[in-house]
Amino acid sequence: MPEPVEQPENGWYCVRTKPKSEHLAARHLQGFANLDEVFCPRIRFEKSTARGKVWFVEALFPGYIFAKFGLTGELRAVNATTSVTGVLRFADYYPQIADVYIEELKREFPEEENEIRVIEPTIVEGDEVVLTEGPMVGLKTIVTQLVSGRDRVKVLLDWLGEEREAEVSLKAVTRPGEIRREIRGS
Repeated sequence: MPEPVEQPENGWYCVRTKPKSEHLAARHLQGFANLDEVFCPRIRFEKSTARGKVWFVEALFPGYIFAKFGLTGELRAVNATTSVTGVLRFADYYPQIADVYIEELKREFPEEENEIRVIEPTIVEGDEVVLTEGPMVGLKTIVTQLVSGRDRVKVLLDWLGEEREAEVSLKAVTRPGEIRREIRGS
């Protein structure tokens, strides 16, 4: 029978959360479980929906946050915290995350209040895009030119059997697969 793996007492662990509740779990861990160090990097990005472009804020790692605690003394409190579903583990082994990785993430994603990394979409010439506004919503096309000094692009349209360039707002295009459909209750 293999012997159990020795683990250091205190360290950074990956904590699983309920969907879309990462920031709530982080607050509860600091309040309820009295953990001093909890890290939940978040990003802000713009996506197209059926009602137009909308800004979303999500966790960088959906369903996971990082917390520093003593496994023996605080595991039970962490697991009992609201919005937490458990600490990541493999059988009886709880892998720790090295301090150097957390520090690197903290440099990239500062924790100051309301500091959320904004991810700007980048569209370049030659990209396939989908129109999200106007009379041709849903049409797939190719970006032929970025119009300098303005938030506009030229796209190639098949119009009455001929290919023509049309200028549209950069906010009126998105990459295929980035469109989120708005689901309404019945």
